[in-house]
Amino acid sequence: MYHTWMRYFTPSPVHHRLGLVCLGVGLQHGALPTVGPRTLDHHVAVVVSSGGGWYRGPDGRRTTVTAPALIWLTPGVPHHYAADPGTGWDEAFVDFTGPATATYTELGYIEPERPVVPLADAQSARAAIGRIARAARPGNPLLEVETAAAVHELLVALRRARADTAADGDPVLSALARDAFTPLSVAEHAARHGMTAAELRAAVRRAAGRSPKDYLLTVRLGRAKELLAATDLPVAAVARRVGYDDPAYFSRLFTRRVGTAPIRFREQQGRTVPGGWSTTVPDPEHPPTLLTGSG
Repeated sequence: MYHTWMRYFTPSPVHHRLGLVCLGVGLQHGALPTVGPRTLDHHVAVVVSSGGGWYRGPDGRRTTVTAPALIWLTPGVPHHYAADPGTGWDEAFVDFTGPATATYTELGYIEPERPVVPLADAQSARAAIGRIARAARPGNPLLEVETAAAVHELLVALRRARADTAADGDPVLSALARDAFTPLSVAEHAARHGMTAAELRAAVRRAAGRSPKDYLLTVRLGRAKELLAATDLPVAAVARRVGYDDPAYFSRLFTRRVGTAPIRFREQQGRTVPGGWSTTVPDPEHPPTLLTGSG
């Protein structure tokens, strides 16, 4: 015995230009029928919240699926899977497509080479899928855009929920961000973690989808933008604060990556903050508010 609910969508060519569109969503549980063998022309994320079963890919090897887990179904890849007939499983799936899938794959959010991914928790992914399901109500004029936004959210939730990711993020990335403003080479950063440069590159590529050098650059430039926008520090002082002793090199690097010179960025964004720029992340449940007096 099993229960199933599903909806399918046909986004217009205009919606496809969003880069990512949702093609369908489903919620199922119980001893579901076997799927496949089949091959699809789009991506599907199958989130198994409870129960277990198996997955078989093109190599014919059978992989055990134990909840919580994610099954990636990718275009052109034959697949075959099923819930255990005795216990069944609780499943939610989202079909999606678009050119942004190539970028998400390059960044490591979609993993074609690892079709079965253990999850630490399926709650946030199920919440994103729930938003897609609610958007599927009849007559919703925002359907295509609302579901497309939720697919982006789902991919982030699935990346964060991977069982090999710590709850507070990847420790290597956290350490790199902490030390980003010190004049260290990639090899010196690696040595601080007891790693070779190649091991550090592999770890950062796996966690952030980029090289350590590029990751450090994004952290430095982010801080530089904050200092340019919120303080009156000279550009040379900003450069030193973010790890560059040569202000001319910093300006060239900033201009090439940001698309505008530091001085021009300050003119566009500058708003000096009396008392300095807060480094405390606001609580989403209690954001900063303007307090008005009675006079």
